[in-house]
Amino acid sequence: MDEELTESLWVRIKGRAGAGDIIVGVCYRPPDQGDRADETLYRQTGAASRSQALVLMGDFNHPDICWRDSTAEHKQSRKFLECVDDNFLLQVIKEPTRRGAMLDLILTNKEDLVGDVTLKGSLGCSDHKMVEFRILRAVRRACSKLAILDFRRADFDLFRDLLGKIPWDKALEGKGAQDSWLIFKHHLLQAQE
Repeated sequence: MDEELTESLWVRIKGRAGAGDIIVGVCYRPPDQGDRADETLYRQTGAASRSQALVLMGDFNHPDICWRDSTAEHKQSRKFLECVDDNFLLQVIKEPTRRGAMLDLILTNKEDLVGDVTLKGSLGCSDHKMVEFRILRAVRRACSKLAILDFRRADFDLFRDLLGKIPWDKALEGKGAQDSWLIFKHHLLQAQE
């Protein structure tokens, strides 16, 4: 298969014994990038997200994405959101980075890996704000009592079977949206256990 070239750079930062490595990616996605190049970037992102710790940053040029609701108007932006969700990535930028749009992003696969995110003025003649942040290595050594599911080891066939055995028509009959959601959520969490 002929791979489209992407404007990305991937670096592995070797950690001390027990600290683990960090994959750092920097990406520029032109606004007119085609679907094939996007798919190549998504494959690269998927491979990198399987590492122990990932920080991916760059200008992704998806101004129509609403990160609060995880929604987008355009098909390419929805595919990008799908890639982010499929790889369990978190987006940590909270403010617009260029003329009211959030084009520049920081994505990570560990909730407490990136911190102290601030936007500064532009650097040189750039019209994008400069993003400053810390990669928090010490946090990884903290002992957490929060259970985190490893979806890469999940038995999705069993999960699908468990949810498929529920008579949804009967369970949701006559229920409003909120009650239906609570019933669905209960069964989903029960199957997850």
